[in-house]
Amino acid sequence: MKLLLLGGTRFLGRAIAVEALARGVDVTCLARGTIAPPDGVTFVRADRNDDDALVPVSQQHWDAVIDVSMQPGQVRRAVRDLSTDHLVFISTSSVYANGDRLEQDEDAPTLPALDGDTMTDMSMYGPAKVACEEAVHASTATSTIIRSGLIGGPGDTSGRSGYYPWRFAHPTGEDVLVPNDPDFPCALIDVDDLAAWTVTAARDRIAGTFNATGPATPLSKVLETARRVAGEQAPPPRPVPLEVLRAAGVQSWMGPKSLPLWIDDPADRYGATADTSAARALGLTTRSLEETFARVLPYEEARDVPRRAGLSDVDERELRRVLASPRRAPEWDEPSTGIGEGSPT
Repeated sequence: MKLLLLGGTRFLGRAIAVEALARGVDVTCLARGTIAPPDGVTFVRADRNDDDALVPVSQQHWDAVIDVSMQPGQVRRAVRDLSTDHLVFISTSSVYANGDRLEQDEDAPTLPALDGDTMTDMSMYGPAKVACEEAVHASTATSTIIRSGLIGGPGDTSGRSGYYPWRFAHPTGEDVLVPNDPDFPCALIDVDDLAAWTVTAARDRIAGTFNATGPATPLSKVLETARRVAGEQAPPPRPVPLEVLRAAGVQSWMGPKSLPLWIDDPADRYGATADTSAARALGLTTRSLEETFARVLPYEEARDVPRRAGLSDVDERELRRVLASPRRAPEWDEPSTGIGEGSPT
């Protein structure tokens, strides 16, 4: 099998390349080359913002092409310039118009497509991916569109999937500060699980649109898992009232001074969850959250780039000072056991 991977040097793209090589696939990666590609691939250096970027790979036919771009213009040019039997496009659950519904399936309404070729900021991420999907649908090749949830594991430079295991292993006090929202439904997929199913979709020419993430798990259980992975000496979580977090300027989900894997917005409360039954019926498997946390903790311990999510030591100590009072922060509410029960892991 001759596979063209548009990308292949960072996080998911790199994991896809490594997985494909392990299966004996002939892999060519086209990317800017700011990071060295995995050993064993044929590497083509190009900037996909250039209109003629794909010329070096447009003169041959590919059994499959995998694209991870978020820029509609890049995907349109790939459809225009490349000869292939099958396209696999990595999209996102952020394409869905409503985030207040638990585990939506692939027929749920999506956002309007971005008008234009270029996404200029992350507020356009969902609409840009919708536009990319539309470009893929316009191809004469068969296609797989994979709407991924939050991707975690080694290589997650954002720090979202690794923050809690790392923080429980490196506390600033006798507990770890967390949101007092124990029932919040978290979901993420390990980067290697997503890579494995992406290669399968390319190899088997699986046609259709599919959600891909892990089962919804209450935040309280996620934190228990992170604490267990951090080791026997890890302190307990300390839930902080949401009004205190808001007043202290603590963000949710990602970014500086944030608490990840949690969304403080009822309109998007379930946005990270998705119904993955269609993909699982065709071979998607996801490892346990505990295994992903155990894989990402060494990466966090050795990281050499700034973490882009979570509370720094200074942030957490400042929040402790805000909380210092005779009245204790509330304990966990009794968590619901309904979210994700019976879901495959």
